[in-house]
Amino acid sequence: MPKYMFAASYTKQGLDGVRAEGAQARVDALAPVFESMGGHLDGFYFAFGDVDAYALAELPDDETAAAVALAVSSSGAVTTRTIKLLTADQVDAAIAKAVPYRAPGA
Repeated sequence: MPKYMFAASYTKQGLDGVRAEGAQARVDALAPVFESMGGHLDGFYFAFGDVDAYALAELPDDETAAAVALAVSSSGAVTTRTIKLLTADQVDAAIAKAVPYRAPGA
């Protein structure tokens, strides 16, 4: 099953919710979301910097990952970036493909 990393940045509204409910409440709220979509939450980590949290998850396909990201972002409490993760085997398969690309000026 494909793996995705969701990078979340909380709005003031979202941060107020985290402070009121506690950090574990976010994990507890997200795990069933991924499960209901046929996937699994692999990990959830809070972070310093412009990204407040990272969720690592398995989901059936890109459309499902997009649906989750759209639902979360439309709450107004968080903005998300979704990154599709690749295994080493997938990268090796990509390396093996011939791509007829020519760099500008080459």
